[in-house]
Amino acid sequence: MTEDCHTSHPSNPRSAVVVGASLAGLMSALTLARVGLQVTMLERSTRKSRAGAALPVMHGLLEQLTGRSAPTGANAVPSGAQAWSDVHAALRSAAQAETRISMRAPVRVTDSGQDHESAWVVTDDGECVHADLVVGADGHGSVVRRHVVPEAPEAHFSGYVIWLGLVDECDLQSPPWPSDLAILYEGDYCLNAYYLPGADGSTAPGQRRVGWGWYDAGRNDLLRASGAVIDDVVRRTLRAGDIPARTFEELAEEAQQMWPDPWREAIRLCIRRGEVIGTPIGEYLPPRIASGRVCLVGDAAHLPSPMTGSGFSASAQDALALAEAIDGDRSRNDVLGALRRYEATRLAPSRQLVQSGRQFSLSIAPRGAAQ
Repeated sequence: MTEDCHTSHPSNPRSAVVVGASLAGLMSALTLARVGLQVTMLERSTRKSRAGAALPVMHGLLEQLTGRSAPTGANAVPSGAQAWSDVHAALRSAAQAETRISMRAPVRVTDSGQDHESAWVVTDDGECVHADLVVGADGHGSVVRRHVVPEAPEAHFSGYVIWLGLVDECDLQSPPWPSDLAILYEGDYCLNAYYLPGADGSTAPGQRRVGWGWYDAGRNDLLRASGAVIDDVVRRTLRAGDIPARTFEELAEEAQQMWPDPWREAIRLCIRRGEVIGTPIGEYLPPRIASGRVCLVGDAAHLPSPMTGSGFSASAQDALALAEAIDGDRSRNDVLGALRRYEATRLAPSRQLVQSGRQFSLSIAPRGAAQ
């Protein structure tokens, strides 16, 4: 089927296909649209949710991505610690309002390719979608990465899972923690717990949300038995329905013994409600992030431990650097040269970020995926 894609090529104006409409994909689409490209986004899922996940958002992010004044209210992206779901919703709203961006979902991409005139992706129904360049923003299990780095296409399991949850502060009886962030260690466990703005954006005590991420290297058998990890490659996240009742009971008991309130109360409440997900942690150290007309951004390009706290910022820098490289070659329409410059700008920082998280991974799971 890929061979048939050679017969069709994109027409002007310049165009890009972005595979994946998560955070990195949305940011890349916005920056590429800002420099004049027609962008087609292909997303395999119609649902995006990461309960409890928090992001440090740089000041003026949306203005940098779009080159325009950011909206206020529900479509804004405030700076500071924000809920993943809020940032995704705001970026998606901005992308949907951009006339140069078209979004298609659900569309599952199975392959990608290129020749001297264009790049393309192949969908599971055999469609070839052409553009001047393809951007792989399809996360830790990236299909596009197989084209860019065929000799090392997989992100490998680091030997632990992070349990995530989110609850409204008004549902808790415990007094607030004295700071907005707690990083606590107990035995082989680590807990990151934090306050996030409420659904209405409020940061007043009692009106915020409480998020938590519990790093756990003791349940790798469950990850493998459930198919979340196969052959030391992370395949999927555990949703509440995938988590055995006994595991919930054990987590509740351990939280009661190890963690102080209000975090303990928040964890146990999320468990009672079944509002917990478990994400096996993979890491990917890239040997390259571009090949010809195809490049990678975000977790597809570089997958660090979330303990670095810098994955989202790195994805934003990818998007900005990619657009800058493309815009710099506007007169020559030199996509190959632009993507070489993009890689020259982002590869070394990407590798440094992943390597910075490995010390934590080795501390919590010293035997890594071999456990």
